[in-house]
Amino acid sequence: MTKITRTFDILANAEEKYNYDDFLLIKRNGKWESYSTAEYRKYVDEFSLGLLAMGFKKGDKIATVTNNRPEWNFIDFGMSQIGCVHVCIYPTISETEYRHILSHSDAKILLVANRELYEKLNPIFDETDNLKEIYTIEEVESVKNWKEICQLGTSKEEELLPVLDKRRNDVQPDDLLTLIYTSGTTGLSKGVMLTHKNVVSNLLMAAQFAEYLKVGDRALSFLPLSHVLERTGNYLWQTKGLKIYYAESIDTIGENMKEIKVNTFITVPRVFEKVYDKIINKGRELPGLKKAIFFWAVRVGNQYNPNPKKRSSWYNWKLSLANKLIFSKWREALGGELKGVISGGAALQPRLARIFWAANIIVQEGYGLTETSPVISANKPYFPGVRFGSVGVVPEEIDIKIAEDGEILAKGDNLMKGYYKNQELTKKAIDKEGWFHTGDIGVLDENRILTITDRKKEIFKLSGGKYVAPQQIENKFKESQFIDQIMVIGENEKFTAALIVPDFVFLHNWCFIHKVKFEDNTDLIKHPKVVARYQEEVNKLNEQLGQVSKIKVFELVSESWTPESGDLSPTQKLKRKVLMKKYQHLVEEIYRGN
Repeated sequence: MTKITRTFDILANAEEKYNYDDFLLIKRNGKWESYSTAEYRKYVDEFSLGLLAMGFKKGDKIATVTNNRPEWNFIDFGMSQIGCVHVCIYPTISETEYRHILSHSDAKILLVANRELYEKLNPIFDETDNLKEIYTIEEVESVKNWKEICQLGTSKEEELLPVLDKRRNDVQPDDLLTLIYTSGTTGLSKGVMLTHKNVVSNLLMAAQFAEYLKVGDRALSFLPLSHVLERTGNYLWQTKGLKIYYAESIDTIGENMKEIKVNTFITVPRVFEKVYDKIINKGRELPGLKKAIFFWAVRVGNQYNPNPKKRSSWYNWKLSLANKLIFSKWREALGGELKGVISGGAALQPRLARIFWAANIIVQEGYGLTETSPVISANKPYFPGVRFGSVGVVPEEIDIKIAEDGEILAKGDNLMKGYYKNQELTKKAIDKEGWFHTGDIGVLDENRILTITDRKKEIFKLSGGKYVAPQQIENKFKESQFIDQIMVIGENEKFTAALIVPDFVFLHNWCFIHKVKFEDNTDLIKHPKVVARYQEEVNKLNEQLGQVSKIKVFELVSESWTPESGDLSPTQKLKRKVLMKKYQHLVEEIYRGN
């Protein structure tokens, strides 16, 4: 039996245990295409042989920029089983970042998904000396295709197969597997060096959080595979014998979930917020009695406690009725067979976890960083391993301690080797005793349940000397249907304030009901009735906050913040410095205006 110690051992394990006709699937041109376990092996080995024919050595870097697709796996294992290093890059970053990563990583070749990415990256390829070739995965006229590497491998198969076997055996668990560039929220991104052991130890440890997943279950993949959480999840699903369906696009997720009757997926809270808002908006459109029953069920769900001993028989009866009448329809909308969902990358609002659990949709919030491959903790799918508002249980395999200033420090086999070509930053992140400084503030209880209270770097001090934790306030305010995005500000100022992006879909409906006329969103956010309604919303939410945390003044902004606009990191975190610079005029208005 194959012991999984390197990522590509996952395929050998799958060949022994799950010889599927349809292991990896993707929807193209309206039809699901599938790849068997045997085809998976064929493409992986052909790609390896092609790279060997091209002269690739152990430790050479290969960069990819692509959406999720079966080919990502063929290319990933194809390079890793001969000791090459995968530089996995987000398809949604800025040109400046692409230039930096492609040059800094020393990548020798670049593979991109399609014509659009080729046209975007070809000019950068031309000016990056270390890059020798650029290939596309989809067929693009007059451009080299990744299958040409496979064909080269096939033509030299006889002489290179013994070399492939030797190279595969030479790859050690402590060898470098990948460089993942993590942008954080300031400056150019850092190349996190993860080994096979880092990632494999993490995925094997993470299996305890997904015991409900069984051989043959269906996973939908749509978070970018360049995101370490999706990547480790992708490896875990294959290890457990799941069939992986790659979503057509971000816009077809809901449709894809229904057609495949999805059992699990990984997401970021923002997707959940959108799903919930969509469901609630549909509830608002229901006629009289149906609407009353819908919102009665929501109220029942909002009181859910995962501890069965804390739920009365009267509550359980109401919950079973709410499930029968309303929540069953929520589950149907998500395919009807969803077992559990992993949420990571940012804080999940506790009320969302609560109501989805009430609806028999297990949402497991977890915590980790690219530097920790990524999982440090996660909520389990049953009590007592779940607590809403926490990031769950820290497994025994990971050492955690809380520093004097509240910072979470971590140690374990999942901890990165360091930052590529940056010893100084590595020394800052990992102290002399080997503890990794996460930059997050938190508390760990006697049951090893971890709760994050804020980002160390993001906590700021008002001019009066009081500290403000912006993330907690932001999460509270995002519970409002009126608010899509928010950034809390006030460093070295007299009071706490905020920049707010309205949920324009919800706001447009509100305007229709209240007969508020407007030309566009820029005009809308200045409308006195709209500003007054937001003031009312802010006042209501402020009641749940301490005096220092209350939002005293706010400004509405008319454009959403996205990774493409440069306002969010690829993992949807606010780039606070970028936003402060962008809205300097509004900040001045808040603090220096009348």
